[in-house]
Amino acid sequence: MDKFKSLNDTLGHDYGDLMLIEVARRIRSCVRESDTVARLGGDEFVVLVEEVSRNAEEASRKVGLVAEKIREVLARPYRLKDHEHHSSPSIGISLYRGNENPVEDLLRHADMAMYQAKESGRNAVRFFDPHMQEDVVAHAVLEHDLRNAIPQQQLQLYYQIQVDSEHRPIGAEALLRWIHPQRGVVAPAEFISVAAESTLILDIDHWVLDTACRQLSLWGHDEQKQRLTLAVNISEKMFSMPDFVDKLGGILSKYRLNPSRLTVELTEGMVLGNLEGTVAKMLKLRELGVRLSMDDFGGKYSSLSYLKQLPLDQLKIAQEFVLGIEMDGNDALLARPSSIWQTVFICM
Repeated sequence: MDKFKSLNDTLGHDYGDLMLIEVARRIRSCVRESDTVARLGGDEFVVLVEEVSRNAEEASRKVGLVAEKIREVLARPYRLKDHEHHSSPSIGISLYRGNENPVEDLLRHADMAMYQAKESGRNAVRFFDPHMQEDVVAHAVLEHDLRNAIPQQQLQLYYQIQVDSEHRPIGAEALLRWIHPQRGVVAPAEFISVAAESTLILDIDHWVLDTACRQLSLWGHDEQKQRLTLAVNISEKMFSMPDFVDKLGGILSKYRLNPSRLTVELTEGMVLGNLEGTVAKMLKLRELGVRLSMDDFGGKYSSLSYLKQLPLDQLKIAQEFVLGIEMDGNDALLARPSSIWQTVFICM
């Protein structure tokens, strides 16, 4: 059940118990007398539906209808004393025939499918298939290997040049790559989400910041590069750490850098998740002297209304906007520097 922990944390376990009782009652109303409903613990329930069909396709269809009925019923509001609570379920399904599979495997498979439902946005139903098991194993192997990436010096930063309208170099963006001994070059899209699920992302972010600032320090001794700025992407988990600004200040001091040569890149999702708190931290970064950029603007939310609240130096426009510049006057207007931001980068 989604948001169950927040219910316990805000209103107390008495309300949580009332909800669990109501959830059990609603599930029972959706199944036959011969079916079994059990609570494993916390907010997790198991429904055992026996003798559905000998045909796998028909069994899937029938059980899918039952699961959808349960999903719809559990997504209705809950009246708990004087409080109305809104929740929804994430449901995973595992089919079985006879005693071919141990009970532990069936429960584990249903659990995998349930987490797939959560990752899809919750309030959903998912069936287990063998590819899920393969994905879980591959995920575990990738995470294990990733833990060795920093101590074994497998991470590298590449620097993509940024130029002005006259093609003069003005800075660069740090691009992270993992040089795996067997897999070869691994792009962030393949491993950052794995790192973000644990504290690994904090170690990686710290390494990236330290390495980028060290590189800026080296450029400072080169007459052709000493004025270049360097942009670095920061994860939401790192940015939300209470001591992030202090840690960044420590790294800048360590390399005796002019803070204005470093640009911290945020995403729209990070900003909109907690606009007030994000703006406060951005202002602290500005006080430190660091430049701020919004990466891939327009790729998801595309709202201009909140930009005036953000102390941005730079806006990086997503490809979706770029493609409409010649046809849409609003997109063309967005691509011009303004009093809100000093630099606009078009990302292809």
